Amino acid sequence: MNVMSNGGGDDSRPARLTPVGQSTPVARDPYGPLGYGAPPPEADGSFAQDFLEYWRIFYKRKWLIAGVVVAAVAVSGVRTLMMTPLYTASVRIQIDRQAAKVVQAGEVEANDSRSYDFLKTEYELLQSRTVAERVASALKLGEDAEFLKPRGVSIPGAIASVFRPAPTGQQKADKAAMERRATGVIVANRGVRPVPGSRLVDVTYTDPDPRRAQRIANSYADAYIASNLDKRFQANAYAKTFLEDQIKQMKLRLEESEKVLLEFAEREQIVIVTEKASIAETNLAAANVALGQIISERIKNEQLWKQVAEANAINVPQLLSNSVIDGLRARRNVLTTEYQEKLETFKPTFPAMIEISSKIKEIDRQLATEVTTIKASLKAAYDTSLRQEEAVREQVETLRAEVLDLQKRSIQYNILKREVDTNRSLYNGLLQRFKEVDIAGGVGANNVFVVDRAQVPVVPSSPNMTRALVLAFGLGLGAGLAGAYLLERLDDTIRAPEEIERISGLATLGIIPKVAAGKTIEAEFSDPRSALSEAYRSLCTALQFSTDDGLPRTLLVTSAAPSEGKSITALAIARHFAAMGQKVLLIDADLRNPSLHAKLGLEAHMGFSNYLIGACNPPEAFQRTGIPNLTFMASGPLPPNAADLLASARVHSLLSIGHEVFDLIVLDGPPVMGLADAPILSSTAAATVFIVGAGQARTGMIRAALRRLQLSRGALIGAVLTKFDAKSAGYGYGYGYGYGYGGDGYTYGRQSLQDNDDRPQLPGVRKSA
Repeated sequence: MNVMSNGGGDDSRPARLTPVGQSTPVARDPYGPLGYGAPPPEADGSFAQDFLEYWRIFYKRKWLIAGVVVAAVAVSGVRTLMMTPLYTASVRIQIDRQAAKVVQAGEVEANDSRSYDFLKTEYELLQSRTVAERVASALKLGEDAEFLKPRGVSIPGAIASVFRPAPTGQQKADKAAMERRATGVIVANRGVRPVPGSRLVDVTYTDPDPRRAQRIANSYADAYIASNLDKRFQANAYAKTFLEDQIKQMKLRLEESEKVLLEFAEREQIVIVTEKASIAETNLAAANVALGQIISERIKNEQLWKQVAEANAINVPQLLSNSVIDGLRARRNVLTTEYQEKLETFKPTFPAMIEISSKIKEIDRQLATEVTTIKASLKAAYDTSLRQEEAVREQVETLRAEVLDLQKRSIQYNILKREVDTNRSLYNGLLQRFKEVDIAGGVGANNVFVVDRAQVPVVPSSPNMTRALVLAFGLGLGAGLAGAYLLERLDDTIRAPEEIERISGLATLGIIPKVAAGKTIEAEFSDPRSALSEAYRSLCTALQFSTDDGLPRTLLVTSAAPSEGKSITALAIARHFAAMGQKVLLIDADLRNPSLHAKLGLEAHMGFSNYLIGACNPPEAFQRTGIPNLTFMASGPLPPNAADLLASARVHSLLSIGHEVFDLIVLDGPPVMGLADAPILSSTAAATVFIVGAGQARTGMIRAALRRLQLSRGALIGAVLTKFDAKSAGYGYGYGYGYGYGGDGYTYGRQSLQDNDDRPQLPGVRKSA
């Protein structure tokens, strides 16, 4: 196979190639990112892509999630088994807004119209400590030692009991303290659950003894009803006393106000104040209406007069609508037309022309006289309206003074009369209320009823093993998923090809799988159908189409950090193209930590560094390998000034001379971070391939390394992901289409080969093991 090349040349530096996969400065493909990691267009940014990403995280961290779930379920199961069985008894009560009334308005509580606030208040009263104290006292729970025993195992409680002093005999005998403890136990174990959309309330009580739970639940409802009745009786007694005192005071005030009203009416001689006030106010209202109409008429006449008075021509509606003016204007128009027609034949001094001109002037005089007459009539109408307005205004002012005088004399009388009416109304209301309260005080009406009394529970309400395990499973799964997602976001190592493209903008030229445990790289290279061999062949194929000119003549292989597989990749590229018949020179340009000579089993006493210092010529530093068409130049002795040597002109000279002999020169460069060697070599080589080790290269390091290479104006044509493990990356046994190592990607055709071992083989090709 003859691979395209860019030809040789005498230039000291190889021709620069245009990388296809580089994001800058070359414009990217308008149809999307390049390389293996490019998402399909239909899934880009879609829900399916997000779901696959979450599934990858789940699969990658599945053992962490499973461990958290198992631990949560185990802890919940052990805790549930250690808990004491508890029984819950429930009693249902009904709380009405108002009690059934024997006497209308016999209740004395404030009639709050907000039902929600009323029910909320009742719920809080139902949970009050006062009701619990009634229950503890009625059932004598303070004397029940079994009832006061601690429930369940509490580690903080056990620790506190060690340091708590033992109770003395006086403390044990303190009945009030024991009742307070019993009240606290009731408050801690009772529950109040309103039934949504109704006035029903379920009161529950939980206890290790089912019969005691039933007894306390029923007693709790009875205590609440008794408390409600006590509150009503107390309110009625207080209201009766209060009303008696208010009635006495109101009676005295009513008598006094009536006396004052009569004395004032006699002194002011006010008998029929209402009729006089009505007549005066009616006259004043009628006068105001008439004044408004006259003012409107005056404004109208004024506007008509001003419009005509300011007109300089007959162009206003008042003049145009006049029949006399309209007739005069018509005659004038006829004469004017006749004059203009005869003017074409006769001169203005002709007698007939003079006669027509005289008629026109006479009509103009008549028009002026008629306009003056109309203006005078409009002015007269305006003056008449103005005089009427002034007269009506004087009448309105007179009526207003009369009304004010009458109102002044009636103010005090009305005040006294309203006071009498108010006192009489209050007195009657208090008297009626007193009679109702007196009758309702002896009626035991209540607004709380027991609907269903509590029964003895048969099945424990807690612990519920199934619910506890399901809840623990849900919480454990949520915690595991959250932990997996957090760890994934905190993990900035590169594990997948699309991550390289997202971070660097470079196309992914190849994905090299991780060598399985128990296998060696040499064994994988010896098998042409191994996943490793197939991956490197795919990489070399991508290199042939990586630039517009085909395969670069000089290729630098570097990485961000050591041990990412750059040396193996450089060797694999060189071996592949040498096997294809091209003359390849492989240079170990890592003058800090060379390794290629060990992989090839060659010496490194003379090589690249000797040539750079001028100690030898290139052929003297070349070594033959066991691979046809592959020549190797070792690194040579390690120099103290590697960067200075690489920056010399001898590197350009070596590459220029090498182009005359070799079809491809592959440089195994040092890592980028912390060294100046790789940027120098990148600026010298025609193309640079960036190696990223899956699971060990970090985002920040890769970005910094690429930034340094771009600043050195190196031609980055793409990236290669090495040591890729689909399982550790969270993609299961396959990753996309075409690079599911160990799956269908690199086993295609292997079964056919095994089934047809006796088929004819190509000349010079051995059967693979």
